[in-house]
Amino acid sequence: MEVLIKRIANESGAVPPMPFYATPGAAGMDITANITEPLLLKKGAMAKIPTGIAICLPDETCVAYLYARSGLGVRHGICLSNGVGVVDSDYRGEICVGLINLGPEDYTIKPGERIAQMVFAPVLHGDLTEVSELPESGRGDGGFGSTGR
Repeated sequence: MEVLIKRIANESGAVPPMPFYATPGAAGMDITANITEPLLLKKGAMAKIPTGIAICLPDETCVAYLYARSGLGVRHGICLSNGVGVVDSDYRGEICVGLINLGPEDYTIKPGERIAQMVFAPVLHGDLTEVSELPESGRGDGGFGSTGR
């Protein structure tokens, strides 16, 4: 799938590296912080980090999802503030990543640091049909924790 990408220089004129797959088996491309100086993310704080990239997906059947990098999340508690970022096929602006520090200590984000991963996926649009009752299932309406641990 061809994805068009535009790199955007930050205030100091630095252009970010192209997103990249860290290994041949990686599902997500690493994207970096396109900031000019280190940014202190205090514990419990949130920040919107520019990446210096904008993309054009082929059509409305595609989406780009932004996920936390597992190392940042597990080691430092740095996660996406919105859980998962969604880059719609018709969005052409700079991709920014909302981060939150859920860890026990402040964390400094460095210029060029890998802050998220971008995964491309197909999109299915549903045609909703309103009904008065839904078909039965083995689970029924059992919610949180109803299927065991």
